[in-house]
Amino acid sequence: MLEAIKGHVQENALIVQALAAFAAIVVGNASFKILVSAYKLFLRPAKKVTKFGKWAIVTGATDGIGKAYAKALAKKGMSIVLISRTEAKLKAVKEEIDNKGYSGVEVKCIVCDYSNFDNKAKQIIKDEIAGLEIGVLVNNVGVSYRYPMFFHELSDEEVAALVEMNVNSTTWMTRFVINGMIQRKSGAIVNISSGSAMYTLPLLAQYSAAKSYIEKFTLALNAEYGPKGISVQCQIPFYVSTKLAKMRASLSVPTPDAYVKRAMRFIGQADPVASPYWVHGYMGWALDHLPGWVVESIIMTMHMATRKRGLKKDAAKKTE
Repeated sequence: MLEAIKGHVQENALIVQALAAFAAIVVGNASFKILVSAYKLFLRPAKKVTKFGKWAIVTGATDGIGKAYAKALAKKGMSIVLISRTEAKLKAVKEEIDNKGYSGVEVKCIVCDYSNFDNKAKQIIKDEIAGLEIGVLVNNVGVSYRYPMFFHELSDEEVAALVEMNVNSTTWMTRFVINGMIQRKSGAIVNISSGSAMYTLPLLAQYSAAKSYIEKFTLALNAEYGPKGISVQCQIPFYVSTKLAKMRASLSVPTPDAYVKRAMRFIGQADPVASPYWVHGYMGWALDHLPGWVVESIIMTMHMATRKRGLKKDAAKKTE
């Protein structure tokens, strides 16, 4: 009887030791990930972007994240190709950068409506950037829904524009610069995705899918071209205070300049997918640890409320 009790005690002790060891591994692994994340977000030195080449291309460069990237890259000494659909806005951003008086920095403007990115538009861009040493490409241009909707509520024009601006623009702009980067064995491509790509997003289905394409496209290209000296990175912001988001700036909703200040530290780094703004990174971590159905339910509730407000605004406009 005594021997049996001793056996049970020893067995229980082994179980406790195993559980303690397992807990230590889990805590140690989590602590290591937190330290690595903190290092990347706050301590890791930024790459010198001018080493990738003289010129940077920024699409959707007249507002929001695109404009902030154009200004930040120019400040670091890169010449900038600004691409957007509105010539007056392009000239305004060019003037803003020129007035800073950065030594050796040139600014070139290209008018392009990516919602109609046909062969003529593609050829114009190819001709305009021919001969330029493109070191950095920021694929930023994109469009979302006017407000959350069921897929069948979108117009055919909206469906087509979502594909053109979010998927085709990134695909073709990357194709236009990749050969030059291969020849020089140097370059950095930054594809702006969205937190929308990471989760099931009812009422923003096509936008979420388009941004998921950006992530998968980036991961595969980085695996292909990373060994050739070319960094291809997908950056994932959550909400940023832009005209597209229509949200006021706060701790969790940075201004475009605040977001890009952090994002610049990630260009060319060995992180194929990154969430550069620290609050967004930890928001993503928290969401990843919730059951999928909970996240989906929360998003559906939020989007239904936003849809209701959008429908009310549409109805009011019709009565005006």
